[in-house]
Amino acid sequence: MPIIDHLFSFGILRKAIWKFWYPFLTKRLQGEAVVFLNYAFETEPPMGIPLRPEDEPNRACIQLYHHVASQVNLQRLEVLEVGCGHGGGASYIARTFKPARYVGLDLNPAGIAFCQKNYEINGLEFIQGDAGKLPFPDASFDAVVNVETSHCYPDFPRFLSEVARVLRPGGVLLYADFRFSESFTAWENALENAPLRLMQSAEISAEVLRGMDRNSAYSQELLDRKLPGFMTKLGRDFAGVTGSRVYAALQNGEVSYRSYCFRKPFYPDPQNPPK
Repeated sequence: MPIIDHLFSFGILRKAIWKFWYPFLTKRLQGEAVVFLNYAFETEPPMGIPLRPEDEPNRACIQLYHHVASQVNLQRLEVLEVGCGHGGGASYIARTFKPARYVGLDLNPAGIAFCQKNYEINGLEFIQGDAGKLPFPDASFDAVVNVETSHCYPDFPRFLSEVARVLRPGGVLLYADFRFSESFTAWENALENAPLRLMQSAEISAEVLRGMDRNSAYSQELLDRKLPGFMTKLGRDFAGVTGSRVYAALQNGEVSYRSYCFRKPFYPDPQNPPK
């Protein structure tokens, strides 16, 4: 099993490590046009969504966001993204799906400062905050987007409860992430017991692997230039370079990458009372 998963098996330690890692990464990547920190996505045959020329270099990462966000119509909705990273996905969704308002939230203050400096799109804003204690009133949003960050959270069920709290009745959680095999049961139980109703789900490990292959050469070159040698293995896993430990674990089923759409029930509903 990758050492990275052993380190992240304890909630407090997991949060402390990620709280260090993301600001460190933002600082190391200064001067580079790195606006996506998630893995990638490609179908067979290729997805082929139309993109602006300036978005084309990030096609594989954008396609993961497109897969997640396109599960519902976001036009004119108020949307929160929890774990927005460097804001590439937020920018793409705001420009492409035309929500009325899109708020990107992340624990990393350096990442939020990067987003606030680099994006000027009507209706798009960024704030620093914690996924386990969302800084919004009840029933504030029509949709919550969460792409590949929940494995960092020390209390995943609490995050799901917070999502349900800030969603309006009928609102949706558009979600994608991965887990290692020993965490499958806890992951599935948390999702099943969340105060949300499953609408659809998909196993997308094969598509993520294709996306990793597409991005691998660029990611490896960037790691070689930006990370110290002792962090190479961690960097390869984080970037999903072909042949990395995470890549191999996705291939052999030790890691599963999945996408979901959940809906907050309308209350009162005697058939679906709050859990």
